[in-house]
Amino acid sequence: MTFRQLGRSGIQVSAIGFGAWAIGGPFTSGGKPAGWGEVDDDESVAAIHRALDLGITFFDTADVYGTGHSERVLRRALAGRRDDVVIATKFGNVFDAETRTVTGRDISPGHVRRACRASLDRLGTDRIDLYQLHVGDAPLDRVDDLIATLEELVDGGLIRAYGWSTDDPERAAAFAKGPHCAAVQHELSVLRDAPAMLAVCDTHDLASVNRGPLAMGLLSGKYGPQSRLPGNDVRGDSPAWMTLFRDGRPAPEFLSMMEAIRDILTSGGRTLAQGALGWLLARSARTLPIPGIRTAAQAEENAGALRHGPLSAADLAQIDDLLQRPS
Repeated sequence: MTFRQLGRSGIQVSAIGFGAWAIGGPFTSGGKPAGWGEVDDDESVAAIHRALDLGITFFDTADVYGTGHSERVLRRALAGRRDDVVIATKFGNVFDAETRTVTGRDISPGHVRRACRASLDRLGTDRIDLYQLHVGDAPLDRVDDLIATLEELVDGGLIRAYGWSTDDPERAAAFAKGPHCAAVQHELSVLRDAPAMLAVCDTHDLASVNRGPLAMGLLSGKYGPQSRLPGNDVRGDSPAWMTLFRDGRPAPEFLSMMEAIRDILTSGGRTLAQGALGWLLARSARTLPIPGIRTAAQAEENAGALRHGPLSAADLAQIDDLLQRPS
């Protein structure tokens, strides 16, 4: 397993991580599904164990995934292995675990402290390695208070570093002034490049934690024009921010983009997903893709991307040309 630095934190992580959103199971937000359907916890634990066996050490979750369930599954699966892994989780959402419903947002200092301790309890650990703000459009005038609260948590030994899950370069840069800010989590895939976000990471020595590295599953190769996702899947009854799927079907424009570059991504014996991860590894030395993993087979495929290594500079240039974007 190839390792990378988690920004300026000094923490080293596997170059490909484990996204734990899907293993949280069903929950709703704004009356729409926010999870990825039903899960089998035993299967999730087996996937985590297989990932560990293959050298994956970076596990990214959030308190809201399954309204706490994802964190509890990680606790079960990582028992006895805590010192072998790096755990990232997120805060900022308020939820009812009984009804599995997101009920609002809260980024007040008191909530941040309570949410941190609740995550520590669910994860069964004494520290969180990377604690991330999960409200992408939080007001910039709250940044100083948030940084001060997070620095208190660092001083108390409850967290080691922090970051913001946002796709706004201005917000990411504002958070970067925090002494222990180490990362920004943002959308990035071969279908959705984010040069401005990567520039912020370069300027401020942050890790680029890549949400949606397989384009919400499109780059797994499992979905075509006739595919229809079930209603209990976040992609099946799409919220407003979901552009990769519409009305439960893959968006045609992104399917066309994928087909245009399929041969490059699958070169050298790679699967489509491995090629997509290889593009991310080549895109920047700061990238840390966190593909969602639900099964041991998915853990094996994603970890296998590192055996093939990053795509070449020529591959990246050809992809930019085919997708008609600046190289």
